[in-house]
Amino acid sequence: MRVRPISPGALVEELSESLAGRSPGEWLRVAVDGAEAAAPGELADALVGPLRARGRAVVRVSARDFLRPASLRYEFGRESPDAFYDDWLDAGGVLREVLAPLDPGGSGKVLPSLWDADRDRATRARYVDVPPGAVLLMDGPLLLGRWLPFDMAVHLSLSAAALARRTPGPRAWTLPAYERYEREAGPREAADVVVKMDDPRHPALIEDAG
Repeated sequence: MRVRPISPGALVEELSESLAGRSPGEWLRVAVDGAEAAAPGELADALVGPLRARGRAVVRVSARDFLRPASLRYEFGRESPDAFYDDWLDAGGVLREVLAPLDPGGSGKVLPSLWDADRDRATRARYVDVPPGAVLLMDGPLLLGRWLPFDMAVHLSLSAAALARRTPGPRAWTLPAYERYEREAGPREAADVVVKMDDPRHPALIEDAG
């Protein structure tokens, strides 16, 4: 395993260049996976402009807009690590509304959001037509190991100590879920790109992570 330090700006440029060069003319479904403390949404947002500048249309979706209703998420309490791991994400909705439409020969019609978790009701979003060659960027935690057909996965890795340090106290109950994720899903082995994010100001690419 080799750890290659890289600046945040260079990381965005390198990832953008790699993504833009993959599957030209075809849909590309990309997961930006990481604990909330690793801020995967910030990286996904940062990739949008550089990808568009390289000629790729981009559709941004987030796992937080595909959570299950509160009655299902909180069936075993509001702070259940196992429920957070198994039951919070509507993986079926992600597959049906986001990923399957971008299979080869798919409809190309994607629903950018499904459920407003804060209001606990459907977002009533409209479907969007995804042009050929577009990159779909989906951010969120615990995305890998669910048989979701991403074409490429970027995993933002945190050591156990960094994860505990950077997770706010009210969210500390989620830590056992991330420990389980490391054991069961093996995100560093499953991802195509692994970025060490213990210090967000000084990320590093973990090469030959598997």
